Amino acid sequence: MNKFLWMITILLIIIISLFLLFLLTGKKAQAENIVWGVNFSSKQATDLGLDPKETYLKILDDLKADHIKLAVHWDSIEKVEDSFDMTEFDFYMNEAQKRGVKIILAIGMKTPRWPEYHTPEWTEEMSPEDQQKEILEMLSFVVNRYKDYSNLIAWQVENEPFFNYGKAPWKDGSFLEKEINIVKEADQSHEVVITDSGEMSFWFKAAKLGDVVGVTMYTKVWSDIIKSDFYYPYSPSFYGKKADLIKLFFKKEVWCLELQAEPWGKELIQDSTVEEQLESMSINRFKYNLEYAKKTGLNTFYFWGAEWWYYMQEKYNDSSFLDEAKNLWN
Repeated sequence: MNKFLWMITILLIIIISLFLLFLLTGKKAQAENIVWGVNFSSKQATDLGLDPKETYLKILDDLKADHIKLAVHWDSIEKVEDSFDMTEFDFYMNEAQKRGVKIILAIGMKTPRWPEYHTPEWTEEMSPEDQQKEILEMLSFVVNRYKDYSNLIAWQVENEPFFNYGKAPWKDGSFLEKEINIVKEADQSHEVVITDSGEMSFWFKAAKLGDVVGVTMYTKVWSDIIKSDFYYPYSPSFYGKKADLIKLFFKKEVWCLELQAEPWGKELIQDSTVEEQLESMSINRFKYNLEYAKKTGLNTFYFWGAEWWYYMQEKYNDSSFLDEAKNLWN
C-alpha cells in the first residue's frame, strides 16, 4: 500500500471511530412535553384471544391513551378483489374521533405485526406488476376515506420498508416512492411517516422520502443466530444523536413508533408460556425501557404491546403492565 492510500485509510479509521464515539457516548437531556401513544393491531388482539373492538375501547377508556397508531391490514379490508369492507376501521376511527384521540394510520402491503406482509389470498398468484397496481388502488381508497377525519395526524406508508424482516413476495426499490406519491396526491394536509429499524439503520433513506422518520426502540430480543436473548449495547444517546443528524441534514423530526413493551421471545406470544413471556418482558424490563426512552431526548413514543397488557390482565390477572402504563395518561 502506497503512502497516500495508507494516509487515507488511517483518516477513514479516525473519522469512523469519532463518529461511533459520538453516537455511543454522552447523554441527552429528556425532552419536555413527551407524547406517549400505543400501537394497535386488530389481528394481534385476535391472535391473543381478545375481542379487538372491546380491547380497543379499553385502550381508549381504561388506559386513556390519547395517541394511537392503527395498523390497517390489507387482507382485513379487501378480502374480495375490488370489494372493500371498512366497517371495523370506521368503528376504530369514529370511536377515537369522539374522544379526540389522535391517530396515525399505517397502510400498505407491509404493515405492523407478523407475518409483516398482509396480502390478501386473491393476490397470491398475481405478477408483481399487477399486485402493485392493486396496492396503489387500495392506498388511494383508504386515504380518501379517512383523510378528512379531524383526529388523523399522519400516514405511515409501509412498515420498515428498508428492513429485511418477513417474507417479501417481491422487491422493488422504486415502488415505495410511487406509494408515497399516491398518498400525497390524495391528501396534501397530512404528513407521511416512513419507518426504519432504530437499531440496524442510520435512517437516511427514511428521512429522504418521509416527512417524518419513525423508528423502533428495542433493548432485548431473541436471536435465532445465537439461540439466546440478545441485549443491544447502545446507550440512549445512540437514538438521540442519530435523530440530531436527521434534523441537521434533512430537517425532519424523528418519532419512536415502536417502543418495546411486550415479549420478544423464541416463539410468538400466543405460542409461549406465561413464564417465557415474563422472562422476556418482566415488569422491571418494562420500567427500564420506559426510563431508557426518556433518556434518548426524543419527544414521541408509541408503545408496542398494549394488546399484550390486556391479555396479561384478562388471562393471568396480571395488571402490573397496565397499571404502570396508566401513570403516563392518568
